[in-house]
Amino acid sequence: MIQDLWFFLTCATFAAYVVLDGYDLGAGIVSPFVAKTDHEKHEVLKTILPFWDGNEVYLITGGATLYLAFPRLFPAFVSGFYLPVMIVLWLLALRGVAIEMRHKLDQPLWNELWDGGFFFASTLLVLFFGAAIGNVVRGVSVDENGDFFAPLWTDLGVGDDVGILDWYTLLVGAAAIAVIARHGALRLAVRAEDESVAERARAVAAKLLAPAAVLPAVATFATFRIQPNVIAGLAARPWTAVFGLLAAGGTALSARLAGENAYRASSATLIGLFGCACVGVYPYGLVARIASRSVLAADAAAEPYGLTIGLAWWLPGMALVVAYSTYAHRRFFARKRVASAAE
Repeated sequence: MIQDLWFFLTCATFAAYVVLDGYDLGAGIVSPFVAKTDHEKHEVLKTILPFWDGNEVYLITGGATLYLAFPRLFPAFVSGFYLPVMIVLWLLALRGVAIEMRHKLDQPLWNELWDGGFFFASTLLVLFFGAAIGNVVRGVSVDENGDFFAPLWTDLGVGDDVGILDWYTLLVGAAAIAVIARHGALRLAVRAEDESVAERARAVAAKLLAPAAVLPAVATFATFRIQPNVIAGLAARPWTAVFGLLAAGGTALSARLAGENAYRASSATLIGLFGCACVGVYPYGLVARIASRSVLAADAAAEPYGLTIGLAWWLPGMALVVAYSTYAHRRFFARKRVASAAE
């Protein structure tokens, strides 16, 4: 069905954002640990400056795709998650300002202010993005009218009346921080021109291997405990095990490989973990804590005719985005390698 195709296209778009902006966010999280001098901190920013805003296009595209394909879900998510959505928007703004403003004035206090903002915004963004995934998988408190509004927290327990943050969503957020931080460190190890930064990034990535492997595994078992529908859904679709294998295999390979190959393996881990969340939720678009109030993605989708027309525009548009993103990354780093060789 075309509704199913749109469900997975939406997931694929957000997965691209997770991988691409993941290394920007990860660089922000590990920046205090890999960069000690002002020059080294500037070196960290140099690795993401040409791309961070372009990578956010995938987040915008994912939201637009959700609105196009599932117009009944988009307003429900934005209104139900109003507070965390506003927090995320402010954090995205803070991160952008911190990246762009740091080099405007060469003063130690000024630089420390924006370095702190970069780290703070990056860490909290990953925490809230992870918690958002946890909320979607765990389910939200939908009332008898089909509406919900999630407070920031209730009692941190997982029952029928839940908030944005509880022990489960915080666990998923912590797992996200570990995996994304390691992803960013692996990228810095490859892209940083300063060898001291690259060496520290490799050391940080090695130290983060254990939490990046253990925390997602613990979160997975916790998911099976609090949301049995996930087990039922995965059992009904055995092919979805490929995402679990991709996540586990990517983590194992990233520990054994080095350089660009380790980063690619980490990207596979992120795709596998995000894919597990998507197939765990499917076929629902909105999972409720009371199962009978959950909303199927097909029921929340636009009319088939509109989805068909939208697909004819979405595919070439997305192809242009991917083509430009690929070109920009290759072009920039090709020029960078030439400049480094000339030196």
